[in-house]
Amino acid sequence: MFSEKLLNELNEQIKYELYSANYYLAMAAYCAAEGMDGFANFFVVQAEEERFHAMKFFHFINEMGGRAQIRGLDEPKNEYNSLEEIFTLSLNHEKFVTGRIYFLMDMAQDEREHATISFLNWFIDEQVEEEASMSDLLHKVKMLGSQGQGIFMLDRELAQRSFTPPAK
Repeated sequence: MFSEKLLNELNEQIKYELYSANYYLAMAAYCAAEGMDGFANFFVVQAEEERFHAMKFFHFINEMGGRAQIRGLDEPKNEYNSLEEIFTLSLNHEKFVTGRIYFLMDMAQDEREHATISFLNWFIDEQVEEEASMSDLLHKVKMLGSQGQGIFMLDRELAQRSFTPPAK
């Protein structure tokens, strides 16, 4: 069983993961309103992933004998100026989440909470993938500009994205 301090921070992470889902849904809504359904789909799928992450924390806390808590969320930004702004914000957000995961890992290591360390390793690997994905898309959007055939093709590509929860 983990300390109250670690339990509190794991519960805070549920909040951050659920906030991330809302954050990406707001981006999806903007993209849909701008007629970029593929980009909207990308962010809807991203929101599904974030909810999945929240539930991983929820179940882990409960399995470890703690009590998961659902906490209030701030309203995400809903207005954007461009795809470049969206992907810049997305990359920065993923870097923030990575910092949170590292913070939790540091706490777990300080407390020698090996089950939590093992659990958090999955999230460290996941964050490498998340940051790389956002960075790649930001680079592509910058390269293509805000309009034209390139953006149309990327929009069509992102419309194919789907979420399949990992087996583990």
